[in-house]
Amino acid sequence: MSKQDALDEMGQVIIQALENEVLDYKVAYGELTLNARADKIVSILTHLHNDSHCNFAQLTDICGVDYPERAKRFDVVYHLLSLTHNVRLRIKVQADDETPIPSVVELYPSAGWYEREVWDMYGVMFDGHPDLRRILTDYGFQGHPQRKDFPLSGYVELRYSEEERRVVYEPVKLQQEFRDFDFMSPWEGAKYILPESEQADDKRQGN
Repeated sequence: MSKQDALDEMGQVIIQALENEVLDYKVAYGELTLNARADKIVSILTHLHNDSHCNFAQLTDICGVDYPERAKRFDVVYHLLSLTHNVRLRIKVQADDETPIPSVVELYPSAGWYEREVWDMYGVMFDGHPDLRRILTDYGFQGHPQRKDFPLSGYVELRYSEEERRVVYEPVKLQQEFRDFDFMSPWEGAKYILPESEQADDKRQGN
């Protein structure tokens, strides 16, 4: 059996076992991806962890993706590894910034830091997380920097104030406006002729 067929068979087995939790699956680029319900993520991962056909004992990552045009603008993506079957699995759920997703820390303790990172970068909340706070940005940071509508300059800047003898936050003040540089395409070439080129010599000679 080829790897593609083996992953397709695993996807069908998972769909049959979790027909009310997993929406669909696909096999692409040698990887299996499930699209699932966010409110059922704990029961889904519990099955994938404990079932002998799966044995996904390791959670290797949780990350986010932002699609601002969608009502549920975020994808929260779980990456699992089964050393028993030598297979990796990706589970995607959709979320917004108001409805919390159940935390999976009790099942996978490594999810603690991953969920904090998703909260910090995207603002997705995790219900039941024991310590949901920022992990990459400062505790006083405003906004979530991996959102596509987050400004490049941020909202506030941090500096040490000699007058107040402490760190202060202030609104960002740009020294100059962003400029729109219209760079020439490297495929079109310059409209002038460089003096040191052979073409410049030909032009001076009237050729």
